[in-house]
Amino acid sequence: MFKKELVAGSNKSKVKSSAQRAIRAKVLETYPRLEPHIDEILPKKEQLDLVKLPDRVSLYCLASTPLFWQHMDDAIMPHLQVVHKYPWAFSRIRIDRGAIRFVLSGATLMVPGLTSPGGRLPGDDEAGEEYGNDGKELEVGEVVVVDAEGKENACMIGVLKMGTKEMKEKKKGIGIENGHYLGDGLWKLDLR
Repeated sequence: MFKKELVAGSNKSKVKSSAQRAIRAKVLETYPRLEPHIDEILPKKEQLDLVKLPDRVSLYCLASTPLFWQHMDDAIMPHLQVVHKYPWAFSRIRIDRGAIRFVLSGATLMVPGLTSPGGRLPGDDEAGEEYGNDGKELEVGEVVVVDAEGKENACMIGVLKMGTKEMKEKKKGIGIENGHYLGDGLWKLDLR
């Protein structure tokens, strides 16, 4: 989604306190495991800013720190900086080493990168608790963080185009629509 370079420019505006409360509620509804840390991420007394980006994307920032973004009325998604700081708060899956270069070039993530020996999906016996997602399969449309085999931090966040149960059965097709990945325009955006 953010393959091109982005420029913040003068399209920055302050978010009303009532809208800030609504954003905060939406974040907690979508990512309930963030609740213990929500005051660190979205402090009640701080001013939240809205930066309008191309293609009807709204980016919510605290000063020059990007926090969450939303495309039109789609799910609100965390910036990778938030994911790196609170990785346990999000549903996660893992890609194998071979898929890393495709993800970092902005390609749509295909199922074979998740079902191969280096990939991990919820419910995999060898996935352990880290990718267990509390023992539940992930459904189509859920926001998911993508880790990479052998890497410490997440490399992408996107929306599932196929449920994880179906991925295990079919082992082919489009798995995740690319949302935001390391090195994309949103990652490089300078908000100062």
